[in-house]
Amino acid sequence: MISADTSVIVRYLVGTPVAQAKRAAALIDGDETVGIAVVALIETAHVLQTQYGVDRADVLDVLIELLTRENVVVLGLSSANALGALVRARSIAGSPIGDALIVAISREASALPLFTFDRDLTRHGFPVAAP
Repeated sequence: MISADTSVIVRYLVGTPVAQAKRAAALIDGDETVGIAVVALIETAHVLQTQYGVDRADVLDVLIELLTRENVVVLGLSSANALGALVRARSIAGSPIGDALIVAISREASALPLFTFDRDLTRHGFPVAAP
């Protein structure tokens, strides 16, 4: 297994600069298993939204599509739980993608409750509490 950071994922998804995008595509479309850290997923979502003006729903769609590739795995969270978190995030308007992944990691680790000052995290259906 190899791994790819945010810059490779973003180049792969946006297709620019062309030379880097081609190298990123050769890596991600290749035969090796590519691990992507949860942090890189959150950064990718942020970059796509803030630097490229991609709508949140479209960001979710491309991340879901990326994670359903047979050769892509999520590092730090099971791919099934990462996908589930992103699919659930589609139905929670305005909820940051990072929050969905934080909840998924906490859920997978059975780290209950998730202490937060962000009352909106209750929308993810996971036990939260104020410190």
